[in-house]
Amino acid sequence: GLCLHPEKTRIADADGIGFEFLGYHFRASQRWPRKKSLQKLKEVLRGKTRRTAGESLKAIIVDINRTLRGWYEYFKHAHRYVFGRLDQWVRMRLRSILRKRAGRRGRGRGLDHVKYRNAYFRAAGLFSLEAARIAERRSSMR
Repeated sequence: GLCLHPEKTRIADADGIGFEFLGYHFRASQRWPRKKSLQKLKEVLRGKTRRTAGESLKAIIVDINRTLRGWYEYFKHAHRYVFGRLDQWVRMRLRSILRKRAGRRGRGRGLDHVKYRNAYFRAAGLFSLEAARIAERRSSMR
């Protein structure tokens, strides 16, 4: 009694260009979040990390941590390179907020990486996708 949708159903070569299914892109025994999933996450995080946000940095971090944890739980089986790049992007957004509050313009870059190191955000409670991936991998190896 199952009816397949003729436009959505196809036979795909996983070794070639791959295929997309449930938010993932599968190719050659590896999987990544599909581009649409990454864009959606970034869109949500952009809304929560506006440079003109009136909340404290702590409140912003608490808010984005919920989003990052939920996203990680769904995409934790993705290729490892995805997580480090997203962590960098999130920290860049937070550095931009701090830069704006210091009366400077532009994105967080250059000397901002010295002033607001990754440890600064770790101490502020920012959830790290890469650290979560490493911790989960270590726990599964035991």
